[in-house]
Amino acid sequence: MVCGRQRFEKKPCIIGLILVICLWALPAQAQIKWMSMNEALAAQGQKPKKIFMDVYTDWCGPCKMLDKNTFTNKRLIRFINKNYYAVKFDGEGTEHITYKDFTYTNPNHQPERKGRNAQHFFADALRINAYPSLVFFDENGELIQALPGYKTAQELEIFLKMVASDDYKEITTEQAWADYQKAFKGTF
Repeated sequence: MVCGRQRFEKKPCIIGLILVICLWALPAQAQIKWMSMNEALAAQGQKPKKIFMDVYTDWCGPCKMLDKNTFTNKRLIRFINKNYYAVKFDGEGTEHITYKDFTYTNPNHQPERKGRNAQHFFADALRINAYPSLVFFDENGELIQALPGYKTAQELEIFLKMVASDDYKEITTEQAWADYQKAFKGTF
């Protein structure tokens, strides 16, 4: 009777432990693995992969909506984590970014200022003129395109997949883009 009882007592413990491990690991899998631009460029040196950058500011309402509504879509999260190095970049922050042998800073940033602040020189170099902006870089860190404005997961999907598959290289006219959009079947 003791042997049967020990086996019975161990099963709930093992099952409980497995559930705890699964629940603990779940949030880690359900988030985009954000990094800095410097980290992404270094990672490209180890394993080439495209970069997807979210350029935001602290005061930007649509930026917060992007985090809350778009970047919580599980399929989008899986796709970005698999196909891109994901970068979060404060377009008015103070991060030092070394890109193409030049270090970009924001010397005009005023930490005591509320709301809008000076734009980071890297955001200037990328010609960011709206927040949020979503920026794509190829496997060598070369700028592909910046996409301004808030996007739902479904609106962003076509761009994520087009860039990841290199289809963007073949889309050179408005008609080609219209045809691509018409043929695209989203899954997000």
